[in-house]
Parts: sequence; C-alpha cells; structure tokens
Amino acid sequence: MPIKPLKAILLSLSLLLTGALPAISAELTEQELDNIVEKAMNTFDIPGIAVGILKDGEIQHLKGYGVREIGNDAPVDGDTLYAIASNSKAFTAAGLAVLVDDGILHWDDKVIDYIPNFRLQDPWVTREFTIRDLLTHRSGMGLGAGDLMFWPSTFVTREEIIENVRHLKMVSGFRTEYAYDNLLYVVAGEVIAAASGMSYEEFIDSRIMNQLAIGNGCHAVTTDLVNEENIAEPHVIVNGEMQKAHRLQPLSEPMVISAAGGIQCSARAMMSWVNMHLNNGAGLMSKTQHDEMWTPQTILPVSNDDKMWHGTNFSAYGLGFRLKDYHGRKHVSHTGGLLGMVTYTVMIPQEKLGVVVFTNQENGSAMRAIMENIMQTYLDTGNVDWTERYNEIRLRNIENAASQVKADAADANATALLPLDDYMGTFRDPWFGDVEITMNADGLYFTSARSEKLRGKMYPFKFNTFRVIWDDRSFKADAYAMFETDFEGKVNGLKMKAISPLTDFSYDFHDLDFIKVKSD
Repeated sequence: MPIKPLKAILLSLSLLLTGALPAISAELTEQELDNIVEKAMNTFDIPGIAVGILKDGEIQHLKGYGVREIGNDAPVDGDTLYAIASNSKAFTAAGLAVLVDDGILHWDDKVIDYIPNFRLQDPWVTREFTIRDLLTHRSGMGLGAGDLMFWPSTFVTREEIIENVRHLKMVSGFRTEYAYDNLLYVVAGEVIAAASGMSYEEFIDSRIMNQLAIGNGCHAVTTDLVNEENIAEPHVIVNGEMQKAHRLQPLSEPMVISAAGGIQCSARAMMSWVNMHLNNGAGLMSKTQHDEMWTPQTILPVSNDDKMWHGTNFSAYGLGFRLKDYHGRKHVSHTGGLLGMVTYTVMIPQEKLGVVVFTNQENGSAMRAIMENIMQTYLDTGNVDWTERYNEIRLRNIENAASQVKADAADANATALLPLDDYMGTFRDPWFGDVEITMNADGLYFTSARSEKLRGKMYPFKFNTFRVIWDDRSFKADAYAMFETDFEGKVNGLKMKAISPLTDFSYDFHDLDFIKVKSD
C-alpha cells in the first residue's frame, strides 16, 4: 500500500481542524422527508412526530406527522409543543452563559458561593466544585445517581434535592470519569435563581425565550400550558398495546427538574434556537461564551458504531451539548427522554445545518433513524436505510434482554427463606426516604412514601431476594429486592437492582441502601 505523503496528511488534518471542507449542497425533497418519517412511524409505532430542518439560516422543512394523542384526530404540526426533556440542559447552560456575559458569575465560581448548603459526599470535592462541574457529568457520582428522587414520580422539592445530593455515593474520582446526571443540572438552575434574583423558569423565559422571540413556542414556565390544546401527549407500549402515559408532573404543577429536563418547545421555536447557535450565539450571548459551550469539557468514549459508521475519532461533552467529529465535520447534539416522549437536536456548524426531531413515544430508535437518514442526505455520506438498521438493533437488544431475564426467571414454586412476616416493616434510605413492606392477600407489597407510583407486588425469587413487579406496567422497570439480615438472622436492610438490562438508567435502584427502621 503506498504511503501517503506527510504534507498530504497534514493538509487533511488542517482541513478537519479549520473546518475548510468542501460545502455540501444536497437537498431533501418534501416527499423524501415524508417517506423517511412515515416509514419510521410505522416501523416503531409512533403516534406523532415533528421535524424541523434549518439550512443556511432558512427553514427548509417544518412539518408534523400523525397525532398528538391516540384516540384523538388532532394533528401534530410545526407548532405542537413537546417536552424536550434533556434538550433543556442546553438552555440551562445558555442561561449561565448570559450571566457570565453580564459579569454576574463566572464558569469556575464555586457552587457553595451561590448555594451555601450544597454538599457532596466528599468535603474537598464540595469545596472545589464549580459551576462548570455542574454541567459536565464528571462529579464522581454514578450514572443517573439519585434520579429516583423525581422519576417516575415524586413529591420532592428542589431544596430537598440539594439537601439529598450529599448522601449519593462517589463511585469514581472527581473529574476523572463521565457519568450522565440530572440532579446537578437542577442545582445549576438554582444557581441561576440565586445569581439573578429570579426563579429559574422566569429567567429562562425572559432572558432566552423572549430575547429570541420564541416565547410563544418555548416555555420554561409550563404551568401556563395547562389549557394548551396544541401539545403532544406521551405514549408507551405495554404488552404490545399503545397507551397514553402519565407526565412526570402535571402541567398544572411547576416542574421540579425544569433545568434538567422540563422545558416544552415546538419544532418551529427550536429552529430559532438552532439558528442562534449556528451563528455563534448572535442575539443572545457573546461568541466567547458560545465557544465555551461548544468546547470539550469531559472526554467520552467513542462507540464502535460511531467509529464504523461515521469515522468518529473523538467524543466529548461540552456545556449542555455532546460534541464529536462526524464524517469529518463537527457534530453538536443532545437527546432528551421522559416517560413516553423522546427528542433529538443535531447541528453541523460547518454546513450551517440544524435538525430537530420530536416524537411522542419513548422508542428512541425512530428519532435516531430519522436523524441519520436526514444527515446522510444533506452530507452525502451514503445510502443506508437507517430505519432498517435501527430496527435490527432494537429487535436484537430486546431478544438479548429477554434471554437474560428468562435465564434469571423465578421458579413459580419459589419460597422465601424466612417467614413473610419477617420481611415486613419500614425501610429508610437517606435520600429516597421510606418504603413500606406490608402484607395483603397476595403476599408482600412494596410501597414508596415519596414516589407514589412505585408500588407493586413482591414475589419470592431466591433465598431472601424477591422480584418487585410494579403495578404501573408502563415503567418497564421491575426490580429485584434483596433483604439483608444481621448475625441473628433478623432482617435489617434492603438493596435493589433492575431486572432487565434495558431498564432506563434513571431507575437507579442500585443506588438505594435501605435500613430497617421499624417492624409492622
């Protein structure tokens, strides 16, 4: 194989780093987009999807497909509001960038200077923890640590979240590993409130939504939307049947995790948000602060799929955005997921290209397939049927998970090691609170005091371990509950973990460490 001259190698690297790649001018016809979206909707059973595509500062496509809610013919359009979930994180980072421009705070200010009662498990980490650290998923806590405080339901307040973070275990060194979290973005939202003198929601709506003239299509204050008609409802598939899912919190109530995942937006409004970013923050923040948002902060592993499919060499998390190289171009993105709804935002700055895909069903394969099909057309990178590819992956994952669960399946005749009465009582975790193990006609029953929807029957599995089968089947998060005993064989604690490997990481049962506080 001939060796490429060093001069040519350096030129190629220079082109990649400076963005001096030839412009791509491929376009997507409306019919081609319709075909892409409709195939994904049919393959993955999605009630309604909204897609927006911005190129060179102009909206090329803005369209809705399907319905906002099953059993209702009201259609999705470009103005339909969706819960954008973790796409909200970029708005939180942008809010902090605005305050940096205002000279009110700095990225590397200490969090305790704004929230004096903020504590992590390690005192030194608490003292050194900065605003930047809140946004970059490198705290040392585990993946999704503490998410059960708000997921799938809760009565917890933001003040309680801040108070409870100190009880979450550090599982890696500070600033050494990436582990995605939500709770620290809630803290970041409270930093905005403390620094600005306004609530997080009021600040975001006034200084971002109104500044970008998208206040009618993007809302941090969601309580005003209780009577909104053009809003998508979340859906899940349970036992092969589509059903409407509950929201994390009713629209009539303030969203506790607004800064991490509570904003509602339309695809049309997101086009203005994307356009601002593709123009280096113009109209909202300085280029200096925008560059900071898009600068790698935490290194991420590059997946084998990204290497093989897109030639990806680096991956990182910035401030509210994921960053990587993608077919030789910078790829800026974020996804968002709540129960029954997932969203995706991607920007290719060198091509002045931005795309949003919103869906009202929790299957993430549809939004990814649509996004990849759109990207490959605009960047002219291939001719893959991404819907087929993601469906094959989805079916394989389901099959593998089912095999694992089946291998661990409980014996229908399994019995507990101890009399069932011995397991009854109140068990307390320092950040999750109390659960009650009681007895009814069917056996043991699990009830959470704070997360009202986490309740279900308990079935003997092995020894002192039970399977908790949640009453709400939309969770897809059944769990093992393993009782612990003291030296005298008396139950004194409880630990849990998810049964299926496909369980959403926000069901962080493994972070719970219950101590028995009283017996029934």
